[in-house]
Amino acid sequence: MRFALLLSLFVLASCDQTKTEVSTTQEPVNDVAVEQSTEQVLTVPTISDILDSQAEEVKVRYPFRHPLETLSFCDVQASQTVAEVLPGGGWYSKILLPVLGESGKLVGIDYDIDMWPLFSFTDDAFVDKRKTWSSDWLVEAKEWGIEAGATTAAYAFGEQPEGLVESVDRVLFIRALHNLKRFDADNAFLKDALAETKRILKSDGFVCVVQHEVSEDKSDEWADGSKGYLKKSSVVKFFAEAGFELVNESSINQNAKDVPGDADIVWRLPPTFYTSKDNDDLKKTYEEIGESNRMTLIFKISEPSNIAKAK
Repeated sequence: MRFALLLSLFVLASCDQTKTEVSTTQEPVNDVAVEQSTEQVLTVPTISDILDSQAEEVKVRYPFRHPLETLSFCDVQASQTVAEVLPGGGWYSKILLPVLGESGKLVGIDYDIDMWPLFSFTDDAFVDKRKTWSSDWLVEAKEWGIEAGATTAAYAFGEQPEGLVESVDRVLFIRALHNLKRFDADNAFLKDALAETKRILKSDGFVCVVQHEVSEDKSDEWADGSKGYLKKSSVVKFFAEAGFELVNESSINQNAKDVPGDADIVWRLPPTFYTSKDNDDLKKTYEEIGESNRMTLIFKISEPSNIAKAK
């Protein structure tokens, strides 16, 4: 698998993808018309070109988020249909759209609308606004002005369109699982989200997870998602219960400096600095740690989907 990862990195990072169009013209030579060909080379940007073209506030996160290595490991390629769970402000979306290209499709997926009132920071106005997220996100993605980018679609968990069943090549849960786990006990948000993920995924598709990770010696109660962290064993377990199996993992997003104490939350770290906004010395300490330690896992369906069973 290490060889496969290196090969994928080589393909995405170093290949010059070009298309050649050949046209013919008639030129007289000694009063005899002969065909001559002229070549026009159309250069298609590589993923490295796309990353280089991002804004500086995006690039500053590269040393922590490793987008080239992560997308290569997840085997995200042009022309695929990729679903991104909780795309937020579009940090990854703005990279994915040109990577997938005009023949690809990016599907944004929001949390179930019934989950948003459970957050302490939300109010009625916030929740009402979230009800139109799907259409708002499509408008926002268009306003990014990304040329030759993928087509877009969007929906919230619990509102899955029938047309997406078994149509998605990759589903990306990038820093999006902890809240689903946090509120799952009483509402089954995580269980339902993984069931929907399984329905939309192609039989040969993969789910790629990048998630804040804490060591296995933390209690399950501490690592319940409320502090942003999950244990890898827990993630593997609830994916297995949903009918997936772990097929690969990588250390590309690990950060050994991030060792949270019992009172720590993941949002103390950059770029949020939630607990140190008024304490420059503490903020500097967190800057030196960098972004969180993260697991990077790939899952595939381990048993036929419900749709396949019905057939």
